Amino acid sequence: MSAAEDTALESDAVTTGTLARGSLAGVGAWLLGYLVTYVLKADAVSEALRGVGFVSQVLGGEAIPAWKGVSWLFLNAHFVATQLPTIAGGTQTTNFVTGEEGSALLLALPPLLLVAAGLVVTYGHRGPLPERATAGASVALGYLPASALVALLGTHSIGATEATIAADLVTAVLLAGVVYPVVFGALGGAVGAALE
Repeated sequence: MSAAEDTALESDAVTTGTLARGSLAGVGAWLLGYLVTYVLKADAVSEALRGVGFVSQVLGGEAIPAWKGVSWLFLNAHFVATQLPTIAGGTQTTNFVTGEEGSALLLALPPLLLVAAGLVVTYGHRGPLPERATAGASVALGYLPASALVALLGTHSIGATEATIAADLVTAVLLAGVVYPVVFGALGGAVGAALE
């Protein structure tokens, strides 16, 4: 094998390693954000959803589990709206975090965790700023599937009706799954370059 082939293999190994670290850091940041949200807000979410859960049970369904409500709240922290059925048969969208009784501090949680994840991915990486920012943005590889999966699994049917409560899937994928991790992960990578 020539020296050029060795260099190409090392470069591929670094890229593959960076992508693997980015994926793991992205999933870790998502899970940590969800866990913090759950610990801080699960009781309040359960209490708030008790009435809707009662209606769902009356209509032959199940009460809304706290994990689904917390998933909507955590996605709301990424400005992903929650879609709720209306009495008239339509839907309305809401964001519990930015609403009157929401916790605006939750809005800071995803960016902080993603900057930290981007920093972790680029720790020990020796390269120019654009390369490190790109490496930091690789956290989207783990954050995107987590956001999309929870948006899909978090859908709750209200009894035997066709009405559902769910996070908006499009913004869960595009905003929470792509824009947030790419922007804030890249920022974390850039911060790592600036700190050295």
